Amino acid sequence: MKLRWAVATAAASVLSAAGVVSATAAHAAVGCEVTYAISSQWQGGFGASVTVHDLGDAINGWQLSWSFGAGQTVTQLWNGSYSQQGAAVTVTNAAYNGSIPAGGTVSFGFNGAWSTSNPVPGGFTLNGTPCTGGVTTSPSVTPTEQSPTPTPSPTSDGPTTPPPAQQACDIYATGGTPCIGAHSTTRALFASYNGPLYQVQRASDKAYTNVGLLAAGGVANAATQDSFCANTNCTITKIYDQTSNHNDMPISWGGLWKGPGPNGADVGADAKALPVTVGGHRAYGVKVTPGVGYRVDNAKNAPTGSQPEGIYMITSSNYVNDQCCFDYGSRENTHTDTGNATMNAIEWGTPCWFATWGNPKNPCVGTGPWVEADLENGMYHTNTGSNKDPNNSGVHFPFVSAWEKNNGTSNFTLKYGNATSGGLTTPYSGALPKGYSPMKTDSSLLLGTGGDNSHSGQGEFFEGAITSGYPSDTTENAVQTSIVTAHYQ
Repeated sequence: MKLRWAVATAAASVLSAAGVVSATAAHAAVGCEVTYAISSQWQGGFGASVTVHDLGDAINGWQLSWSFGAGQTVTQLWNGSYSQQGAAVTVTNAAYNGSIPAGGTVSFGFNGAWSTSNPVPGGFTLNGTPCTGGVTTSPSVTPTEQSPTPTPSPTSDGPTTPPPAQQACDIYATGGTPCIGAHSTTRALFASYNGPLYQVQRASDKAYTNVGLLAAGGVANAATQDSFCANTNCTITKIYDQTSNHNDMPISWGGLWKGPGPNGADVGADAKALPVTVGGHRAYGVKVTPGVGYRVDNAKNAPTGSQPEGIYMITSSNYVNDQCCFDYGSRENTHTDTGNATMNAIEWGTPCWFATWGNPKNPCVGTGPWVEADLENGMYHTNTGSNKDPNNSGVHFPFVSAWEKNNGTSNFTLKYGNATSGGLTTPYSGALPKGYSPMKTDSSLLLGTGGDNSHSGQGEFFEGAITSGYPSDTTENAVQTSIVTAHYQ
């Protein structure tokens, strides 16, 4: 939801180091435009970004005010400070963004709460002057000596740089295919998200802590883990879902194939094993070694049966094998093999399943690694099984974006990209395999294993999301662009 408001403002006086300056006969042009955008919304809450575009002369020190119309409240704000009395909200610049050059912009963002509805607010004013919709003139100022008045130092609880306007799951929502699960140990997948990313447990005293973000919509606060896990080992015990569904993934309890943990459960990843840099900040990925697995059963709002679904994840070519299964996606709640078409997930690695298990054997062209679709009882490069395309002999990037989408009845599509530059390549888009239409997927979401808990695969996971609906190519291209701007290194 986005609305552009044209506003104009006049400043009666400004402060300088010499004292208060008073107006003379000269005139300055003042005016601005405000963009108020609701970037994401969930039951009872929302995230918004506000951009002020200075259409007139430079502004030094600003306050933007408005009135909510349905009882909304601001709960957290960055790149400024705020006060609210009833419906009236006033945002004051931070210490680092008080000056807006002529023609320039300044932005801030906030999280809010709503109850019955969330309409766009009105009554915007800048520096106390009601918005008039155009550029006006007001007296400029020349200094006249008066008693010096100290300039107050604005304060802010926000980060020193604004979070991105939209993250991956904001883009999916805009495209009509909202994320039902959003998992990452490195960064936020919603611009407004400011909750925990993952949970760790340290070996020394078995204590737990959550690792959150440096700022809403930003990168993980790795210092939390570094401090908590200093001089001891730590395990990632849960990966939180950033959507309002709370489809958090704890360590899997196991399945048909027993894991190496207690009572046949899987084990968690070494929290220190995969350091990475995202946007210039240290973070940690999930290094899935054989036996590591995470899973949530009966996931809320997960597509089931033949309902369409989309998936992406960021992984790497650096650590792969040809075993089953380094997967991310939808699985059976029973943790057993319940037949063809009961899974829909990305498989990443070098398996050529039909060369080993096919009847007749169906070898692959190339050695991988590849993006494959694990649809149960088959890891598919195409609807006939193995890759035969010499132009798809393997994907080799330190950071790979892997994509799969399935409309549930007639099409599945595989894509990949370099997560640090460029666009997407589509090695396959076409019919579902014979015997896989319609799909019969279940609502268990998992990372690192197969549907029956086959746990011999290995790989690296940094972020991923699962959507309700079949994402458009335009939406996926936009998500890829946003991933590139995250600056994985």
